[in-house]
Amino acid sequence: MQDHHSTEPSEKRGMMVFVKEIADVGGRYELRIDGERVGISTYRDSGVRRVFLHTEIDADYAGQGLATELVEWALTDVRNTGKRIVARCPMVAAYLEKHHDFDDIVDRPAGVD
Repeated sequence: MQDHHSTEPSEKRGMMVFVKEIADVGGRYELRIDGERVGISTYRDSGVRRVFLHTEIDADYAGQGLATELVEWALTDVRNTGKRIVARCPMVAAYLEKHHDFDDIVDRPAGVD
């Protein structure tokens, strides 16, 4: 288990106050709200490449931009660890199509299996 994580200050969602945390727990990034896992982005490492496989957010939290937030944090973590990004996950691929901040460290999926 790696200890890369980010805890955001409490935020208001309606009348509730909650704490959001994103952590790399080895093989996946987890998004937790008040300690409850509500989203994941799975990956496998292939040499210097981090191959993203699947991202999902629990249905109760859909439509709040949490998948985008999780993916952005995960990609920033990849940059900080000196790896390269391979987007087999449709959510990660869609994010990279719209945001070009990571173009310099993106590899195409072909030939990285």
